[in-house]
Amino acid sequence: MDKLHPGARWLFRANVYLGLIGFIFFIGVFSIALFTEFGYVVPLIGFGFIIFLFIITEIFVRMSYNRWKYKFEPGSLRIEHGIIWKKYVSIPYERVQNVDIKRGIIARMFGFSTVDIETAGRSGGGAVGLGVKFGNNRHQQYKSEGHLPAISTLGAEKIRDFVMKKITRNQ
Repeated sequence: MDKLHPGARWLFRANVYLGLIGFIFFIGVFSIALFTEFGYVVPLIGFGFIIFLFIITEIFVRMSYNRWKYKFEPGSLRIEHGIIWKKYVSIPYERVQNVDIKRGIIARMFGFSTVDIETAGRSGGGAVGLGVKFGNNRHQQYKSEGHLPAISTLGAEKIRDFVMKKITRNQ
């Protein structure tokens, strides 16, 4: 099975750090506030905890990258990913309706693209999955069933051409 572009690690890191930024800020402010009361002990514990979070994040990023695989088979695209809960997706080409290629700022910096293979009859998602903003889930975005977060720019174009040829042959 094929792996993602190595730049995917930076994309995964950015997603985790954006999720943790408020928590890290809180730990830093809390440590500084308690500095006057308890001396250097609390800031050192807070700093140690932040370092611990960075180490755990790096382990998570490497494990996520190593476990995200995809393969184009004669009749379908197979995707598998996940650390604790593995997700296996098989997308028959006859269900594919569109192939989108996206390049955000991190993707352009590291030379990769996100490929979204849209399918007919996509299940799940609900209102949040469609990009509607509710409460704490406002940062979640719709992800297609065939979501490949980091493919080389040339590889993304090849995937789109390959899948589009499969679609036109089936029609």
